[in-house]
Amino acid sequence: MENKVIKERLSALRAKMEENGIDYYLMPTSDYHNSEYAADFFKVREYFCGFTGSNGTLVVSKKWAGMWTDGRYFIQAEREMKGTGVTLYRMGEEGVPTIKEYLKENMKAGEVLGFDGKVVPAAEGLSYEKALKTVQAKVKYDRDLAMEVWTDRPKLPCNPIYILPDELCGKSFKEKLKEVRATMTENKSKAYLLCKLDDICWLTNLRGNDVECNPVILSYLFITEKKTVLFVQFEELSDEVRAYCESNDIELAPYNKIIGWLDEYEYEGITLYDERNVSYQVYRTISDNSDSRNAKIKNIFDPTEMMKACKNDTELKNIREVYIRDSAALTKFIYWVKKEAPKGELNEYTAAMHLDEMRAQLPGFIELSFPTISAYKDNAAMMHYEATETSNAALKGEGFLLVDSGGTYMGGTTDVTRTIVLGKISAEEKKHYTLTAVGMLQLANAKFLEGCNGRNLDILARGPLWNIGIDYKCGTGHGIGYILNVHEGPHSIRWKSRSVEDEAPLKPGMIMSDEPGVYIEGKHGIRIENILEVVKDVKNSDGQFLSFKHLTYVPLDRDAIDKKYLQPREIDAINEYQKMVYDTIEPLIEEKEIKDWLKNATKPL
Repeated sequence: MENKVIKERLSALRAKMEENGIDYYLMPTSDYHNSEYAADFFKVREYFCGFTGSNGTLVVSKKWAGMWTDGRYFIQAEREMKGTGVTLYRMGEEGVPTIKEYLKENMKAGEVLGFDGKVVPAAEGLSYEKALKTVQAKVKYDRDLAMEVWTDRPKLPCNPIYILPDELCGKSFKEKLKEVRATMTENKSKAYLLCKLDDICWLTNLRGNDVECNPVILSYLFITEKKTVLFVQFEELSDEVRAYCESNDIELAPYNKIIGWLDEYEYEGITLYDERNVSYQVYRTISDNSDSRNAKIKNIFDPTEMMKACKNDTELKNIREVYIRDSAALTKFIYWVKKEAPKGELNEYTAAMHLDEMRAQLPGFIELSFPTISAYKDNAAMMHYEATETSNAALKGEGFLLVDSGGTYMGGTTDVTRTIVLGKISAEEKKHYTLTAVGMLQLANAKFLEGCNGRNLDILARGPLWNIGIDYKCGTGHGIGYILNVHEGPHSIRWKSRSVEDEAPLKPGMIMSDEPGVYIEGKHGIRIENILEVVKDVKNSDGQFLSFKHLTYVPLDRDAIDKKYLQPREIDAINEYQKMVYDTIEPLIEEKEIKDWLKNATKPL
């Protein structure tokens, strides 16, 4: 069926492209800060192709449009873009060109690639610029064509800023700033431009609500040896926040004046920036003005990224407590949904809403850490499927329900996935669930030398599935913020390196997800996700060993485990985890019937 709405939007965009001398127009999934999740104002790619996933880039020419996304979204993107005429390019698949490769092959000398330079990271903009030089094509980055076509575009988000007390953060802004300035001194720099929203919020101990499910503030931070300038929307400032900034020697400047301010700044020496998170337009502004003043710019990884990745003692203490409460709530939900689903009155959406309400009752709840994924049967084969009030599947007393959920609290940010048996399941589903559980625990129980990164460990989680010829087209683990974004780096666990970031060593205090899975289109989806803390282990003549400590205490579903696929040590690992779950969360459960169910659900295999 033809999607006339999308086709009409693309037609209007192409008319604007022709007016502005643009042959190809590129639209990523990003805001002005390369955030993973963008506010509605920035959902340009979604507006012009219909794909709602959190990662994808749309490129449009006079007669063609292509959308690139990763393996998490292949099924979803194909469904959502049906009838639009937009071609899906499955990133990482054999024979599929990258965007750069496609543009180099198809653009002719003198043609122009256009994009809004405020939403394309400097690293990407520079790579397009370099690639297109080889075919004598050009880049034009000063026009946001969506603004001229999307007449009812949502407004830029603008919500109140709030302060986290130092005792909740473990370190004050001034203590953190001192560490950043030490890095600046090491790099012999006079200034540092920080554009990554969660890094700015971590550094300043400020939070906001400008991105759904991410407690961040649309902002920039410019740091010199003697001053700090915070660019924010003044409408978001209360008297309390203004006083806090004044007491911490933070100068305030209007968010929408950043380009003009950078254009007029008198650069000297070296200015640091991170080309992954600074937009192409911001990069061009500081680069051109530095060159004109005989100053220099230097690209480094944001030092705040590693600082915030290794949680301090206060953060770790709070995170551990939050995860126990959150685990108990999810366990109660599992009991509830197993009991209620066979009655035939629930659907994916109403089940998710019930869990969301349960979390909202927990102490210190701020918001969900991401929209709850509640996916039944074959819908779970789409890794980031989201049921809605008007589009959902009814739950029955059979099959799997996959629930991926989490909350942000005053004390931590949670993320956990469980695949729940609602009734009869197939032998194949049991096999896939059992091996997914084995992989999750193999990684969680790993010991490894300090200096190892996630690529060294990924095989532990993925191996049991690779052994039967199955893979999941995503990473195994990601970092998690502290009262911040549910996804953070630089650390990750994956077998295939995307960039230098994936080489980041694991360090004590880091928080990691561990989430292998099986996704069979048209059949079922399985994911089991625990969150782990990196801790020091034994130290001897061979070096300092590290290991993981569980933060998630939610039972594995005993009804989905088939012992014939398990070795004795794997049975022991499952039994030990189940006992730990019972011992940890049983004191938080008051209802006798749930206590009895939990005891039975965690009894040894």
